[in-house]
Amino acid sequence: MKTPRLFTLLPEEYVTTPDGMALGPDGDLVLSCPNFADQSRPGCLVRINRDRQVRKWVDVPVHSVTGVACPMGIAFGPDGDLYICDNQGWSGSPEGSFEGRILRLRIENDEVVSTTVVAEGMEHPNGIRIRGSYMYVTQSVLTKVEDPTGLLRSCVYRFGLDEEGIQITNTLDDPHMLTSMLTLNENDQYGADGIEFDPEGNLYVGNFGDGAVHKITFNEDGTVKDNVVWAKNPEQLQTTDGMIMDEAGNLYIADFSANAIAKVYPDGTVERYAQSPDTDGFQGELDQPSEAFIWEGKLVVSCFDLVTGPGKVNTKHELPATMSELDL
Repeated sequence: MKTPRLFTLLPEEYVTTPDGMALGPDGDLVLSCPNFADQSRPGCLVRINRDRQVRKWVDVPVHSVTGVACPMGIAFGPDGDLYICDNQGWSGSPEGSFEGRILRLRIENDEVVSTTVVAEGMEHPNGIRIRGSYMYVTQSVLTKVEDPTGLLRSCVYRFGLDEEGIQITNTLDDPHMLTSMLTLNENDQYGADGIEFDPEGNLYVGNFGDGAVHKITFNEDGTVKDNVVWAKNPEQLQTTDGMIMDEAGNLYIADFSANAIAKVYPDGTVERYAQSPDTDGFQGELDQPSEAFIWEGKLVVSCFDLVTGPGKVNTKHELPATMSELDL
């Protein structure tokens, strides 16, 4: 297995919980920080340049009901606007349970000059990818849907890049729902999370609790042709958080609960790529990785370092928050 190294320590004054990553139009690495560990620090976006200089970019506009912003998955549109999964369901506020949003921010000269609410009323928006004129968003739980099995259902939504004001119903008949999935693991009822496309346009979605990767293929008209479990190996991959695919078709997945990174080969074979014991991450160890991203020839990993309990290697939260890197 690969040995993780320290990518950077993040400034405590504005980062407690790092999460999603995206490549900025100028080549900077952009990091979302929902800061669930201490929400007196606003949910914000951070920029890291090629010299690994870290700076706060902007605070994400807060929700009028909860008073906080919870930026998780992020992706840049073709015009440079940034789309954000504002996961209010993670905020800890009862009022936030169905207040999740997809935001579109236009940022100029380090200021948010325009905020568009693409979709709102979401229970748990998490990961996002953009392909063509659409964005694809995972929602990790659908508690309003009572499946006959009693198991959790989650889903993927598809929105047009220029849509706005969409009211999500969190039901299976929502017109923007692309596809849904069940999480079979009764001990970890948390569903669609990491999301990625391959060059051919097939969509891959991690079913978190099952440690499985679903492959979603499409008909010519954009409807879903198939949604099948493509990769699963409980000994090598426990949970599927943020994921990224390299040019050779290898998928790298943040294994949140196992403090690990998994690599899935193009044929669906899964292997554990790196792993750390319970740690503070200060020397670069994996400390509850939540996203993997390829940047400047390295695999960069954000470390969430917050959730504890059964099945989690992580036992406590420490500051400063950390990011790791791995060789590809």
